[in-house]
Order: sequence, then structure tokens, then C-alpha cells
Amino acid sequence: MNLELLESFGQNYPEEFDGTLDSISLAATCAFNRRGTLLAVGCNDGRIFIWDFLTRGIAKSISAHVYPVCSLSWSRNCKKLLSASTDHNVCIWDVLSGECEQRYRFPTPILRVQFDPRNDKRFLVCPMRHAALLVDTDGEHKILPIDEDGDINVIASFDRRGDHVYTGNAKGKILILDSQTLTVKASFKITVGTSSTTGIKSIEFARRGDCFLVNTSDRVIRVYDTNTVLKSGVNGEPEPIQKLQDLVNKTTWKKCCFSGDGEYICAGSARQHALYIWEKSIGNLVKILHGTKGELLLDVVWHPVRPIIASISAGVVSIWAQNQVENWSAFAPDFKELDENVEYEERESEFDVEDEDRSVDAAADCRPDEELEVDVTSCEPVAAFCSSDEEGEDESMLTFLPIAPEIEDPEDGWAATQETVTPSETPEKLEPVAKRPKSKTYDISLKIAPPEQTLSFGGKNKQTAGSKKVAGRPRK
Repeated sequence: MNLELLESFGQNYPEEFDGTLDSISLAATCAFNRRGTLLAVGCNDGRIFIWDFLTRGIAKSISAHVYPVCSLSWSRNCKKLLSASTDHNVCIWDVLSGECEQRYRFPTPILRVQFDPRNDKRFLVCPMRHAALLVDTDGEHKILPIDEDGDINVIASFDRRGDHVYTGNAKGKILILDSQTLTVKASFKITVGTSSTTGIKSIEFARRGDCFLVNTSDRVIRVYDTNTVLKSGVNGEPEPIQKLQDLVNKTTWKKCCFSGDGEYICAGSARQHALYIWEKSIGNLVKILHGTKGELLLDVVWHPVRPIIASISAGVVSIWAQNQVENWSAFAPDFKELDENVEYEERESEFDVEDEDRSVDAAADCRPDEELEVDVTSCEPVAAFCSSDEEGEDESMLTFLPIAPEIEDPEDGWAATQETVTPSETPEKLEPVAKRPKSKTYDISLKIAPPEQTLSFGGKNKQTAGSKKVAGRPRK
């Protein structure tokens, strides 16, 4: 269906539960591609399932990691998928073939990964207990500068076009860095009340518009305008456009995201499977979607184009959508809905191939119209698929994955030949497995501070107490 026909004059957010996607294993994180036609789901057993979101079927399964997948990111042309796991590895996958192109080993677990929105040759990595990194696909990396307070618990994110990198630490300080030179363009601190600070949990950007949100530990979601923040400069004090929170239950937020058009904000509760939806311009709460009681929410993503939300809880992806009512009279103004059958009297020439009753002058008027050529080959670019700084759509984008049909009872004389395409192969990738190049592995060394060990039983006297215990009781 054309996107132009989906423009609703009412609310543009999901209202009800619309089924689940069961990935066989327990789902942990998910991410839509740029068009919203494919949904990548990372699971606890290290596998990645790519769902065809239109047919709601699994298009590809990738045995990516050994440990749970914690973060996923699509490239701009949707041909590559970036994955991070708790096994300290970050991998780049060819979505069409399912092969690993590059593998990066880190000395610490990875919290988040993200492709550059306009350059698939580099990506952003947020390691645990270390500053964020900008990594090139050839293995070179740059460490993002941290604030003067020296806090290394940093979360980072690209802006909408990859011009800047926004970093936030556990002390409430946000730095805006130039993504090329890594110089600080602006900075500000989020304070609660007069002096106390709050930790930054995540920074999310809208796909359209110039807004971003900051999820903090004080259970408040703050929405800022990027232009205002950049104009405020270093150590500025920009005021948020909106402050969103649950005043009744004082809910802490697990994951936040913008709608595809940037007009709505969805936040998932960290206590239960509940999704809160606000209208960004006004700041009012428009909907609360409740899932199964007793389940904890793991991830929430909004469809890039349609009013659809995918949430993960109890290892299953839940889909939330609008209740579509079939209104046929919207397509034909003279269409009338009937409660019961009505006897219809047809004209004598109504269904004739040639109307015998029409006048000669009317037939003459129709001749010039029949000679008009209708262009059915050229496609007008859809505004929802184009960025504001682009005129046309990206023709090289991977929108769907080819799937070979499973033939249960083949006909007589049918034999699998080399030309037959299997689900893991494409016409461009018909070379033997032995000839396929192996993935390159890069070891990225970082100076990781040892974790703080809590001292018990008086701290320094712990070793002496332990040595006495080993020695045993004194002899009488």
C-alpha cells in the first residue's frame, strides 16, 4: 500500500497489541533497517535473526556470537549489520550472504555500537569502564575525549547525519564533539535542583527534525534542540524543550526512542512491560501500552516509517500497531455502505463492451484522451524514504532478502544443480565455501582500569584474617 494513503488525520501512534515474533531462542535486542522492511533481532545464544517485517517471517539466521548479543546497528544502505556481544567481540556482517567481514576484539564488554549514519567505513563503540571509541573498518581507532572530571562511564551516540558525536557520563556532563576532528563544540551539565547531578543513561536522536532526548537516572526524559545546544557553546546552559516523566509511579526508564517522524516519544519502563507514549510538541501523555504482567522490558524500537513499535520482554518480540478500520468510502466518494441487500436495476447498456446509447459527439470527445501516453515506468521518490538533504531515494539500498522456497516433495527428474540458490547464497555468491575470504580479525588494546573491589571486614585486615584462617587453630 502506498505511504501517501497511510497519512492519517488522527493519532499517529500505536494503540493495541498486534502479535509477536518468536525467534526460537530468547531475544535480547532488536533494530529496524532504514526502511523498516527488515528487523534484526539479537538473541541470548549469540544468534541474529533477520525478520522480513512485511511477511512476519524469518528471512535469515546468522550464528554470530557465542555469548548474548547486546547491541545491533544497520549501515545506511542496509547491506551491513554491526553487532556487539558480551564475549568482547564486535562484528560486521554481510546481510545478503550472512558472512562475517570484520571482527574486532576488545579487552572489555561492549555496551553499545552504532554505524556512522552517512559512512559505513567507521562506527562508534561504547566499552564498559572506558571512554567511547571511533573505529575505522581497517582497525584504526580514536579515543573520544572525556570531561575534566575524569569519569569513564560514558555513553555516546552519533547525531542524525553523523556530523557530531554526543557523549554523556555518569556525572551528568554532555559533550558535543566534531566527528572528524573530535574537538569539543559545546557542552552542558544536567543538574537536579541546585547542585546535585544525575547520570546519563542514554542519548537518542530523532530520524527527522533536530531534536534529541537524554534519559537520566533521575527518571526524567529531557528533550533538547540540537541548534540551541550548539549555540550555547562550551559549558552552556540550554533549557530542554520538554521534561517527560511518570509523576504517579516515578518510573525509571529502560529504553527511549523517537517515532519515525519525530513527533512522538516512547519510553519503556524498567519495572514492567509498559510503554509510555508522549507527544513531543505538547508534552502530554497520549497512551500507555501494557504488556504481560511480571515481565521485564529489555528493548524498545519504533518503526522508521509507520506507527509501529517493537518491544522485547521474556525473550519474545511484541508488536504494537494501530487498529486499521476498512473505510471503503474513502476511496470512492459515491460509495454507499448498505446494511442489507438492495435490488439494483441495471441499464440495458451498462455492461456492454460498446455503449450503443451514447451520442456521436461524446465518442468524438473521447478520442483525443485515448491517445495520451501514461508513464508507468518512472517512480516518484517517496518523501518518507528521503532525507531532508537528498532529492531522491538510495537505489542501492537492500530492502528485502531473497528466500528460496522449501520444496518438500520435488517432482520427478528434479535435481539440485549449482545454479539453484539456497537461502544462504545469492546469484552473486555462488562460489564454493573454500574460496570465500575469511573474516579479518583486529585486536584493539585499551588501558582498562581494574574494577573497584569492595573491602569487607575492615578492609586492610582482610588478608591477615585470611592467613590466620589458613593456619588453622593453635595447638594446645
